[in-house]
Amino acid sequence: MESKYMYQLLTKMKDGDQQAFHTLYDATYQDIYRTVTFLVDHQQDREDVMNEIYMQMWTSLENYDMNRPFHFWLHGLVIRQVQRFRVKSWRRFRIFERIRIFSREEHHWDHPTVMTEGTNLEITQAIQKLTNKQRTVIIFRFFHDYTLDEIATLLDIPLGTVKSRYHAGLQALRKNLWNLPLERMEKNNAY
Repeated sequence: MESKYMYQLLTKMKDGDQQAFHTLYDATYQDIYRTVTFLVDHQQDREDVMNEIYMQMWTSLENYDMNRPFHFWLHGLVIRQVQRFRVKSWRRFRIFERIRIFSREEHHWDHPTVMTEGTNLEITQAIQKLTNKQRTVIIFRFFHDYTLDEIATLLDIPLGTVKSRYHAGLQALRKNLWNLPLERMEKNNAY
């Protein structure tokens, strides 16, 4: 989506225009859902996190600085909502057994192509085997092309920690993807 048009939508959203919100949602939900898919394991949980992300976007829009990149700000919301979800999930897990909901309303982001579009199935499965911390760094590095410095800022952790998680994640991916061509991994390794 063109930046100028997106900022016009954001201005309209600040004025309470719900149609602008829907337009922005339609333009961003696939990218955000794919990221959430890698960070949250269960389908129902993903839907909850997605809803929280967009509710948070709507309610915190007044605090958004239009001089900052929108996607970077939105990915910050994703990280915070996923972290909040993990804390809540851990508490819930410790107190109650998880109850599976068998009948639920199907949303348009449920389609498997949104999750894996442009991603090799083997790579997707290998990424799912990483720890949450490694997975987060790998997703933002390779799917969103953030530098390691930007990821450190986004996650609010030291650069050395990001580098450590990044390299540990790459090492784990190499183990799981032994047949991935070496030149592709070297190209991806450049930061």
